[in-house]
Amino acid sequence: MTEPAFQHLAALGSSFASGPGIDPVIDRMAGRSARNYPHLVAEGLGARLTDLSVSGATTANVLDTPQRVLNHTFAPQLDGLPADADLVTITVGGNDLGNGLTTILAGVVGRLLSPIPVAGLGSSLVRRFRPARGEDVIDRAATTLVQIIDIVRARTGGARVLVVGYLTVFGDDSRPGPELPFDVAAIDDFRRRGEQVQEVLGRAAAKSGADFIDVGAASRSHAVGSAEPWVLGMTPIRSVVETVPYHPNAAGMAAVADMILTHLRTSDS
Repeated sequence: MTEPAFQHLAALGSSFASGPGIDPVIDRMAGRSARNYPHLVAEGLGARLTDLSVSGATTANVLDTPQRVLNHTFAPQLDGLPADADLVTITVGGNDLGNGLTTILAGVVGRLLSPIPVAGLGSSLVRRFRPARGEDVIDRAATTLVQIIDIVRARTGGARVLVVGYLTVFGDDSRPGPELPFDVAAIDDFRRRGEQVQEVLGRAAAKSGADFIDVGAASRSHAVGSAEPWVLGMTPIRSVVETVPYHPNAAGMAAVADMILTHLRTSDS
């Protein structure tokens, strides 16, 4: 089957698009891998790629707010959107709703500190990074995503937009252990947060008429603790610099790319 004819792919989003820790890393400040799903999709299509994804990005960082990473500042991702892009992927929203690495690791550290006899040290850390919840938060994130999609179409003259979901991190097979140093209640809470992110992305895609690649549903049997995980669990301290826990591994990125390519082939046939 021939691949759909796209000439220029532009990728917007956060770490589940950029692929931090997956070799070869081509931009350490952005946490961007040459084997992330945008690169693999562009390769499969034979298209040029403009990869604007940055680890830690929120919807605001895609839309209009610069993103500071150490001593480097990334311009809002839409500022770099090429006018001739005819296919645009978007994976963002997890950091808006507290489903990012900072929140998860705060839970890990809080659990480790909880036995220390300093009043409330562990629990206060967890509370500090506890995300805002509620329908208004979902609506706000979804509204910003729709705004991003509208701007993408306006600036590119109608590029096809794919809203690409997040790989499931906490699935049905995820249990407390070395890779998941949480209790069952915390794992269930993170699972619900992940489902909330998928809801935001699906709602924005439906409202804007963009394609939704439901990566979350397709990856539930590949979460941390499964037989074939597409995401990493907590890793030994010595390897943290090479890998990023609770983020896609190389197999996960390849799986997302395959989902996108399959969707494009079947929807265009």
